Amino acid sequence: MASSAGSNPTTFELTQVESNIRQLLLDVATWIDETPAAENVGKEIKVPDELTKDKVVLRFTGGWVRDKLLGIGSHDIDVSINKLTGQHFGEKILEYLQLPENAAKHGLDAKKYGKPVQKLEEKAVQTSAEKSATGKNAKKGKDRQAANGMYTIQANPEKSKNLETASIPLMGIDLDLVNLRKEIYNEISRNPEMAFGTAEEDATRRDATVNAMFYNLNTSQIEDFTGHGFNDMQNKILRTPLEPYKTFKDDPLRILRLIRFSSRLHFDIDEAAEVAMGDKSIQEVLKVKISRERVGMELEKMLNGPDPRMALALIDRLGLYETVFTDPTRTLEYKPETGYFATAYTLVESLVQKTSEAIPAVIPETLLRNSEERYLAWICATVMPWVDAPTVPNPKPLQRPLYAAYLVAREGIKAPNKICDVIAASFKDGEEIRSFVEKCYSSSKRKDAANSEHDATTRDGCGMAIRRWGPTWRTQVLFSLIYELVLGSVSRERIFDSYATFLRKITEYGVLEAYTFKPLITGTELAKAMNTKPGPWMRDALDIVMAWQLRNPDVTDPAQAIEAVKSSRNSELPSLLAVYILELIIRPLFSQAKPSATSAAKRPIVDIHNGGGGAWKDGKNQAAMDLLRWTVETLDSKSVEANWKLLYPPILKLLDDLEIKWKVVGCELLNQLLRTVQPSFLSHNGLGPVFETTLRPFFAYLPTLTPEEDSAMLLDVTLSAMMQLADVMYSDDATGKKKRTRLLNDMVYTGVLAPLQHATPSTYPDLATTLLKHLAALFARLGISSVRHLPSILQQLSEILQNPFVLAKPPLVLTTILALRTLMENAWPRIGDHRTIIMAGVCKAWWRCCEEEAKDGQKKIDDIKERLIEVVAMMDVILAGDEGAREEWQREKQEIIKASPRMEGLFATTTTSE
Repeated sequence: MASSAGSNPTTFELTQVESNIRQLLLDVATWIDETPAAENVGKEIKVPDELTKDKVVLRFTGGWVRDKLLGIGSHDIDVSINKLTGQHFGEKILEYLQLPENAAKHGLDAKKYGKPVQKLEEKAVQTSAEKSATGKNAKKGKDRQAANGMYTIQANPEKSKNLETASIPLMGIDLDLVNLRKEIYNEISRNPEMAFGTAEEDATRRDATVNAMFYNLNTSQIEDFTGHGFNDMQNKILRTPLEPYKTFKDDPLRILRLIRFSSRLHFDIDEAAEVAMGDKSIQEVLKVKISRERVGMELEKMLNGPDPRMALALIDRLGLYETVFTDPTRTLEYKPETGYFATAYTLVESLVQKTSEAIPAVIPETLLRNSEERYLAWICATVMPWVDAPTVPNPKPLQRPLYAAYLVAREGIKAPNKICDVIAASFKDGEEIRSFVEKCYSSSKRKDAANSEHDATTRDGCGMAIRRWGPTWRTQVLFSLIYELVLGSVSRERIFDSYATFLRKITEYGVLEAYTFKPLITGTELAKAMNTKPGPWMRDALDIVMAWQLRNPDVTDPAQAIEAVKSSRNSELPSLLAVYILELIIRPLFSQAKPSATSAAKRPIVDIHNGGGGAWKDGKNQAAMDLLRWTVETLDSKSVEANWKLLYPPILKLLDDLEIKWKVVGCELLNQLLRTVQPSFLSHNGLGPVFETTLRPFFAYLPTLTPEEDSAMLLDVTLSAMMQLADVMYSDDATGKKKRTRLLNDMVYTGVLAPLQHATPSTYPDLATTLLKHLAALFARLGISSVRHLPSILQQLSEILQNPFVLAKPPLVLTTILALRTLMENAWPRIGDHRTIIMAGVCKAWWRCCEEEAKDGQKKIDDIKERLIEVVAMMDVILAGDEGAREEWQREKQEIIKASPRMEGLFATTTTSE
C-alpha cells in the first residue's frame, strides 16, 4: 500500500470533535458486532456472504482526507462502512444513542434521538441545495427521505446518481454514511449496478486519486489504495484512478467535478484526463446522461468557490461551453458566440477582485456589494455568448417570446427562478439601461444640461428608472456593462467612464434604493383628493406622485402631497397627473374610433338602434370619466395648448354620442376647457367653427320628441358652452367683435326664442326657466345690441308674467324678471318706448301676488314682489333723463294706483322718493 512510503504521513492528528466522533462510531461498530443481526441491511444492495462474518470497519473517506492533508478544516465527513449500507448504519447509530447510558457516555442526550427508528414515519424533505437547483417545481421526496435526525439521499442511476447515502448530524459535524462499493457495468445499460466492494474497489471508482484516500478509524492509518494519491497531492495533480475515457463515460459528471476541484484547490488536471474531457463523444454523454440539476449544482459550487474564473476558463478551454450552457429541451438554431465568453469572465474577475486600475472603484463598490451579487455577476458572464441570439417563440401564444439565455439558465443549468428572472430582466431592460447610462454621460459633458427641461437624468428621472428596473437593477446594469465591453464597439475607457458617471450620479442623488421608496400618499387618498373612485389607474398615478417626491425630497408630510394634488392651476403635481391621465387612460378609452373634425351637422345620420357604443359608457370606466373632468379642470392654458390633441378628441366623441347624458358631459367639459384656452389659440387651430356647428343641432332637442327634463338639461349646458365659445373664438378687434355679436344674436333667436315658441312656457315651465336664465346672460354679453330683440322678447316675457298660473312656478317668474331686468339694463335707451308692454306684465304679476296673499295670509311671495319693485325702480331711473317721458310716466303710475289700490305697494318706493 502506498501509504507505507516513508515520506508520506500515515496518520492524522484529529481535533477533539473528530476524536469524539471517531470513538462514538467505533463504539457503535463494536455494539453492532456484539448484537445479533436479525434484519436485512437494505433493499438496494445485497451483502455478500463473505462479509457477514466480518467485523464492522469504518473509514473517513474522500474530501475530508484530502482537506486534512492540505490543512483545511471541514464541517462534514464522509464515512464508509464495509458491511452495512449507509442507511442501515445510520439507524444503528440512532438505536445506540437511544440507550441513555450510551448517549451519556459520549456527552449526548438520548431524548434528542426520539423513538425507535423502525416505528418512525418517513416524510419527504428537500435540501436547500436542491431547492436552489429545482426552484418551486421540485417534487417532494424526489431524492431525500428523513427520519428523526437522519435522512437518506436515494440513488438515481438514470441521472448518474449512483450512490445512496445517509446523513446524520453529530457534535456539529454532518456525517454522510455509505457502504464501500463497486460498480458493475453492462453493455445494455450505461447505468451501473451497485454492489458491496472492497476498499480498493471503492477507491478506484472515485473521480480523482486525491479524493480516493481513506482514514481507517479502526487502525488510525491513512490508506492510499490507488498508489497515486500522495504523489498527486504533492504535485498538485488531478488524475482519475482508472483510465480517463472509461471513467468519464461511466460517470460524465466527474468531468465537472474535476473542474470544480481544480479551481478550488488550484491543482492541474492530468493531461490524459483533459484529452478525454475534450472528447466530443464524452461531452455528448455528459449532455444527455447527467441531470441538468446536477450540472447546475456543480456549476453553483464552482461559481461560489475560491476561483470561479479558473473553472470557467477550463470549461472554455476544454470546449465544454455548449455542453454545459445549452437548452437540452429544444434545438436552438443559433450558435453561441463563445468568443464573448473569455472576455466576459475575465472582466468579471477584474471587477470582483478589483485588480484593474482602469476600472473606476465606484463600479464594483456599487454593483458587487455582497456574495449574491458577485455570484450573479459570474452567471451574467456564463450566458453572455447567448446575448445576441434571437428570441424563441413562447409555447403559450399570448406570452412574450423567450430569451435564449434565459432558457439556457432555466433548462441548461436549472437555475432558480430568481436567477432566471434576473437574466430575463437584464435583456428586457438592457436597451433602456444602456441608453440611460449614455444620457447621463452626455449630460455630464454639457454645460446647459442642468437647465434642460427634458433632461431625463434628473433626480426624479434616475429614481424612476431604478424603480422600473426593480430590486435587481445592479445586476441588470452590470449585465449591460459586460455586454458593451464584450461587444467592443466603443473603447473600454469610454464605457467604464459612462457607467461610473451614471453610478456616481445616482449615488449623489441618493436613489440607489429608490425601488423601496413609498409614495407619501396611498391610492385611496389620491383618489379622494381628485374626487374620483379608486381603481387600477392609481398604480401609475402614484408613480407620478413618486416622481414629484423625488423632485421635491424636502417634502415628507403626506398632507403636503395631498394639498399639492388639490392645488389650483399652474401647480406642478396636478399638471403631471393630468398629462398622465390623458395619455394612458383617456386616449385608450376613446381610441376605438377617431373623432371627426367635421361638424355634426355635416356628418351622416347614425341609426340610433345600431350606434351609440363607447368604452367610456362602461360602468367600470366611471372613474376614468371623473379623471377626465378633473384633468380639464386642472390644466392651465399652457398645458391645454400642449395637450390639445389629447383633449379635444374625447370631447367631440362625447358630443357626437346618441345619448343625451353623454352630450351633456361633453358640453360641460367643453365649457370648462374653453374657460382655459386663450382666444388666439382657438382661432389658430380652426376648431372653433367645428364646436359651434356641433352644438347648434342640440337646440332642436325639444319636447315632445325629447322629454322636458332631458331637453332642459341639454340646452342648459349647450347655451353655456356656446356663450363661452363666443367669448374665446373671436379676436377683440372690430371684425372679431362684429362676428361675436352676430353669433350671440343668433343664439337669442335659435337658442331661446325658437325653443320658447315651440315649447311654450305654460306647458314646459322648467325648460322655459332654463332658457330665460341664459337669455339674461346673452343680453349681458350683447350690451346695447340687445335693442334689436326688444319687440320679440318683451312680448314673450310679458305674456309669461301675465299667465294666470305663473305663480305655480316661482323659478319661472324669477328668471323671467331677471331676463327683463337684464334687457332693460342693456337696451335702456329704447326701453321707454316699450314701457306699456313691460308694465302690463309687471302689474299683472304683482296683482297675482297680492291675490295669492289674500287667499292665505300666511303665504308670502316676498322675493317675487321685491324683484317686481326693482323693475319699476329701474324704469324710474331710465326715464328720469327724459323730462317729457318722466312726467308722462308719473301720470301713468298714478292712474294705475287709482285703478287698483293693490298696486300702491308696487310703486310705493318710487312714489315716496319723488
